[in-house]
Amino acid sequence: MFDLGGALSIPGTPQLSDDHVARLERMVDEWNAALPPLKEFILPGGSPGIAALHVARTVCRRAERRLLTAGGIGPGMVYLNRLSDLLFVAARTAARLQGIPERIWDRTRSLP
Repeated sequence: MFDLGGALSIPGTPQLSDDHVARLERMVDEWNAALPPLKEFILPGGSPGIAALHVARTVCRRAERRLLTAGGIGPGMVYLNRLSDLLFVAARTAARLQGIPERIWDRTRSLP
């Protein structure tokens, strides 16, 4: 995140490299391999730590949208996108390690 902040705040500073993004993608793949496949949406929560990871993910998504609005399409956008993916997988991994079941969204509750 500091690399991204520096690249955005100092004109002419090199953007994040493909290696930054590849490292995040490897982590997502490794951590996700140990998790059951997703079939439904997962609701945030579970424990304070898990909830904090979900909050960090939403802040990361918001930063991604703001960067897009500012015209920052490029490696920074890809990095933020992968970082939010990693935070989601980290929340799922933390729930599994803590033995806390994931809360699945019940779409029937949204129907009138």
